Amino acid sequence: MPGCGHDHAPPHAKTGKSRVAILISGAGSNMAAIIEAAKAADYPAEIAVVISNNPDAPGLALARAAGIEALAIDHRPFGKERHAHELAIDAALRLRGVEVVVLAGYMRILTAHLVRAWEGRMLNIHPSLLPKYPGLDTHARAIAAGDAEAGCTVHLVTEGVDEGPVLGQARVPVEAEDTAETLAARVRTVEHRLYPETLATFILQRKTAPV
Repeated sequence: MPGCGHDHAPPHAKTGKSRVAILISGAGSNMAAIIEAAKAADYPAEIAVVISNNPDAPGLALARAAGIEALAIDHRPFGKERHAHELAIDAALRLRGVEVVVLAGYMRILTAHLVRAWEGRMLNIHPSLLPKYPGLDTHARAIAAGDAEAGCTVHLVTEGVDEGPVLGQARVPVEAEDTAETLAARVRTVEHRLYPETLATFILQRKTAPV
């Protein structure tokens, strides 16, 4: 009611920033990079919540230390009811007005339900230059193939594993003495730059896209 003195606008309506949720399962190094980027006044996203399927994920404590709500929605009590676990996650996201979901080391294969519910609004980062090497052991596979370059890819999540449209990539050279571990460490460094940058670009493009 005009003149009532109460402001009922949600926080993102005041800031103009999109509300983002980050899903993690472990340490959350990419999560930490996005949280750090989001501290900038001109970053187009605010981190509304961090959710993990693992109550012991170190990333939860990192998020809380940054002043961000961090929830554990443990998959284990749900047993084989993967859909029911995802319904709980979906409810938590919607309750908090989340607009974009970011997977950052979330080690659960999603069902079609959650993927479709957030189609076009869910991002993932994969440690290869997709479409090369979807799935696991990407660095060892790149070395075994004799590739000159490796890297990482941010893509939209679709029902096919690591098959969604590519939003951004970063490349690193494969050195002659590389092991899977040394290559992974070098790729991880560029992940921490690529993911926040690509997320920002994605959100800005969503805001300016015709309805």
